[in-house]
Amino acid sequence: MNRDSYKSVKIKHSARKVEVAWFDDLCGGDTQFLGTHDSERQSTYEHCRNIILTADRLGYQNILLPTSYVNGQEVLPFAAAVAPELKQINILAAIRTGEIHPPMLARHLSTLDHILKGRLTVNIINSPLPGLTETPQLRYERCGEIIEILQQSWQKERIEFNGSIYKFSMDTAPVKPFQENGPLLYFGGISPDSKEVCAKYCDVYLMWPEPQESIYATMQDMEKRAATHGRTIDFGLRVHVIVRDTEAEAKEYAKFIMSKFDETTAAEIKHRTQDSKSAGVLRQDEFREKADAEDFVEPMLWTGIGRARSGCGAALVGTPEQIIEKLNRYMDMGIRSFIFSGYPLIEECEIFGEKVLPHLKTVKLSENRS
Repeated sequence: MNRDSYKSVKIKHSARKVEVAWFDDLCGGDTQFLGTHDSERQSTYEHCRNIILTADRLGYQNILLPTSYVNGQEVLPFAAAVAPELKQINILAAIRTGEIHPPMLARHLSTLDHILKGRLTVNIINSPLPGLTETPQLRYERCGEIIEILQQSWQKERIEFNGSIYKFSMDTAPVKPFQENGPLLYFGGISPDSKEVCAKYCDVYLMWPEPQESIYATMQDMEKRAATHGRTIDFGLRVHVIVRDTEAEAKEYAKFIMSKFDETTAAEIKHRTQDSKSAGVLRQDEFREKADAEDFVEPMLWTGIGRARSGCGAALVGTPEQIIEKLNRYMDMGIRSFIFSGYPLIEECEIFGEKVLPHLKTVKLSENRS
């Protein structure tokens, strides 16, 4: 698809500005070789702290702290512990709705926002609660109610809420955040209910990597959904990245990190998380089935990672110039936020931070609300 054929371009050429985020290892899985357990890169506090400090030093604007009921670090205590050491980076804290009583969740997040002096953003997660079997309808209804309660907590003098699940009439003074209207809310999911929750309540719709035509179709759908609620939203892309000085070196590194791939171990790693059978993960698998013999579904988009990982299942692979060109195309489509990662996390954070990050015009979405 030619770039100029996009009909709903938000960012154009010299005006391209983007939030560039990295990914931390709170849920485990950092490794040199995909489909293996890496004893040298366990999800300890020290390892996760080193990742976020590296991203902060290199000038990334944000970092995603993921949540899952696996061995590793829990988001809010980790974020509160490391926050005083951070210089400039935002934290994108993933929060599974339903785990914490809503007024207290508002208080937790507001406290963290004060510790970070307004550098908090929140990734709303609607996955099943650990140990429970719940209908999707219940989860989406609860998710929407909690977001409404959070927004009332941060933006109004009282919570006056009378929902199907929660009913509150209470003062909001104890839960006021550092940011005047509270943190930006990021949200992902491809089911119709997920899209409606994001379109109605949230600020940034996060997507996983797909062919460009598919991503753009999703963005157009989301713009229409948001418009029915009288809203506009921003778009983000969560994707892995392999950048090297030559295309051959980048593709060779993709083969290298798969060189010890063990299908049985990979399946155990992939399916340990709550989202391994989600609609989004299954869609990642479907696109990989359409890839070529080297697992490329389109130029520079390598889907091999999905053989070993749940969640985001593809990587951008190429030279700095190729990666920048690809990112520019995404920005011309309207994407304003990228969340990158690579294997291993610290080493690839440094490579991307040296070879690509300095050549992008960056901005924090939390400081440039539309």
